[in-house]
Amino acid sequence: MIEKLSENVMDKVSIDFLRDQVLKNAYGNDDTPIAKLDPRVLLLWYLFFGLVPWFVSDVVVLLGMFLFTAATTRLARVAPLVLFVFALGVFSQTGYMFIVSLFFGGNLSTLIPLLVLTLKVATISLASITVFSGLDPDKLSNGLLWFGCPERLSFSIGFAYRILPILMEELQNILLSYRLRGRAPAHDTLGGKVRWLIYQVKTIVQSFYPLMLNTAKRSRTTVEALELKGYRYAATNMKVLKIKLSSLHAGRREALFAVVSVLWIALCFAAPRILEVLS
Repeated sequence: MIEKLSENVMDKVSIDFLRDQVLKNAYGNDDTPIAKLDPRVLLLWYLFFGLVPWFVSDVVVLLGMFLFTAATTRLARVAPLVLFVFALGVFSQTGYMFIVSLFFGGNLSTLIPLLVLTLKVATISLASITVFSGLDPDKLSNGLLWFGCPERLSFSIGFAYRILPILMEELQNILLSYRLRGRAPAHDTLGGKVRWLIYQVKTIVQSFYPLMLNTAKRSRTTVEALELKGYRYAATNMKVLKIKLSSLHAGRREALFAVVSVLWIALCFAAPRILEVLS
């Protein structure tokens, strides 16, 4: 049983799997309901769900907001790897506190404050995943430009998504060079599988520095090519900016999304009073 589980983990923990997950999340969600929305509406939506939960302490309201952001994340069809990192991050920030509190004299009464904190972090995190993982990079950068963000910031976001395939390819080449010069431990036994996983993690850590150097070289070449083509002039020209932002359009789809969001939030804030009246 343990050996079979470890083999499944070894099949998943590979650079090919990570590359497929990253690229799917960056380029494979163009046809989702979230990706079709206007980025300006989504950024305003994220501004609400990124700030308001910090000022709310009612469990029912936070639970309703969490369920809504979970539904939007599902509609965005986020890659499983991103959801795994989200779950791991939420537990590492709040979940372990409850376990530690039980060892130091805590009881179930400590669950409510930790649940409130967990719902806050989870709601804001899911809202971030919905917007920044569910939107096309170009649409996201255009939405930031429309709100007056610096052009270099919006360009950096689009460029970061475009360089992801190059980054993953470079990482794979570095890992292959390490494997050619080294020898991976045999993983026939359970102890060998553990040593193999440690070896893989160690190799990835050692690959980080040359990866950053090689990526910086490619980024410099790209930026120099853009400068030769007059990129900086185009970035400050209002006519070019107007043409670039002409693709943004808010219609019935965005109105329906806004109405559903407002109605759901109103229901969440009214739910505690309704429950109090019913009780």
